[in-house]
Amino acid sequence: MLSIVIPCYNEAANIPLIAQKLSSAPLPDVEIILVDNGSTDNTPEVLRQELARVKNVSMRFVRVEKNIGYGFGIMTGVRNATGDVIAWTHADLQTDIQDIFRGYEHFCKAPDPEQTFLKGVRKNRPLLDAFFTWGMALLSSFALGSALHDINAQPKMFHRKFLELIKNPPDDFSLDLYVLFLAKINKFHFIIIPVFFGKRLHGEAKGGGSWKTKFRLIKRTLTYIFKLRQEIKIGVR
Repeated sequence: MLSIVIPCYNEAANIPLIAQKLSSAPLPDVEIILVDNGSTDNTPEVLRQELARVKNVSMRFVRVEKNIGYGFGIMTGVRNATGDVIAWTHADLQTDIQDIFRGYEHFCKAPDPEQTFLKGVRKNRPLLDAFFTWGMALLSSFALGSALHDINAQPKMFHRKFLELIKNPPDDFSLDLYVLFLAKINKFHFIIIPVFFGKRLHGEAKGGGSWKTKFRLIKRTLTYIFKLRQEIKIGVR
């Protein structure tokens, strides 16, 4: 079974679209976990209303009472997942949620799914955003000694066995960096799928939307990179 985790922080306007896209999931054996990640808008009410309308797919939501961070929300959903294969993506709909099902077809054809990690790579991005992403990936790769690319691209997908490697995941957007690095140093086979990256329809970007949030993201990521690098040196990882 495939488990899909989607963190939702103040995404009330996007949830009806998400439910509509996923209500006709092309797979009979799939569960979808929407994580209300400590939302302060009417996300919980919208989730209840929309999920009550879904009849042909296993879709549910879990509530995080206080927003601690993107990574914490995702891992809350992951810990509630029951599938052999786990994936996550974003609720902003800037990439098509159906990309997960396309990626799953590739994942299932892998010679060794337990040692496989799938990720998206974003296409059609604004030049400045692409340059920012390239710069962060270059810095991360140099500091950690492992080639990383388009770190925050979605979806991410892996076998449940991968959870055995996750010991102390970060609570913020560094989670994507952390899992990619784990997959790299443990010599996982990577499947890369291109995904079209569009504009947000509703709400505000939670990560690197504006240059102000990009600066905060850079600061947090740099702090985490050097923390992770230090843990490698002392043998924590």
